[in-house]
Amino acid sequence: MRYSLIAVLLALSTYAAAPDPKAVERGKQQFQQACGFCHGNDATGARGPDLVRSALVNRDQDGKLIASAVKNGRPDKGMPAFAYTDAQLSDLAAFLHQQVRAALDSNSVPHDYPVEKLATGTAEAGKAYFFGAGHCDSCHSPTGDLAGIAKRYSPINLESRFLYPRGARRSVTVTLASGEQVSGTLAQIDEFNVSLRDGTGWYRSWARDQVKVEVKDPLEKHRELLYQYSDTDIHNLFTYLETLK
Repeated sequence: MRYSLIAVLLALSTYAAAPDPKAVERGKQQFQQACGFCHGNDATGARGPDLVRSALVNRDQDGKLIASAVKNGRPDKGMPAFAYTDAQLSDLAAFLHQQVRAALDSNSVPHDYPVEKLATGTAEAGKAYFFGAGHCDSCHSPTGDLAGIAKRYSPINLESRFLYPRGARRSVTVTLASGEQVSGTLAQIDEFNVSLRDGTGWYRSWARDQVKVEVKDPLEKHRELLYQYSDTDIHNLFTYLETLK
């Protein structure tokens, strides 16, 4: 497969720190011994689902979601529980996070990843999600901006683009105590400071307690959906988008 992004959004608007290589190697060995039979040694799926594009793995932070799934199992899906230590669970999470990073590195996976491995949902259910729970039609149209999208991108690029869209940057309007408003591209914001680059390219910064701030993020809905998608939603939505040729 081939992803166009270089790193995964494990925490929506920020990139997670790279896992410790030693923890990754320990986690790899443990995963291949206990999990590879079902999920494949590289975690891209076999008898069990592909974990690299799993919504749970991509939403995971600090191994908490992964640890819960491993310790409790998924009896409804035939996955047993594993009595691993916290250290072992941390290593497993490090390995899975690294596999996601590797998959999103455009130089690490083949471009011709078969569409059959991605389109495992149903187009009908994906269309229902597009016009229903996902509210995708509030911004996009299959006969407008998405017309022919499956021809413009390889299958793996298509999936990565709707999961992790890129290009549009957040804008911000800062209102000073005098009432003057300054707008531009958001450079940085936290509890203490906000900074931007205005239309002329100047970098400007203020203390948060001295100004009012309004941030507009054109990709906000996509970031929210990353926490809302189930694996089934992702598979169905991709399968529907793949029909738009």
